[in-house]
Amino acid sequence: MYTLTILTPFAAWHWIIVILVVLLLFGGKKIPELMRGLGSGIKEFKDSVKEEDKTTEVKKENPTTNSSNTTVN
Repeated sequence: MYTLTILTPFAAWHWIIVILVVLLLFGGKKIPELMRGLGSGIKEFKDSVKEEDKTTEVKKENPTTNSSNTTVN
């Protein structure tokens, strides 16, 4: 919702100018490389988040508590 309010003031011709500037700065051959790197970075981030979720689920299922090993005087 917040993103839509930020993008609303920009018309289509604003985006065309931004795309042209990016093409001029990076060139046509460099942009696919940049997008490929961005995609692989996002994929690695998602994989690490999923891996962390799995480890927290395992910890929740198998909590290691020392309360059963303690003796009460």
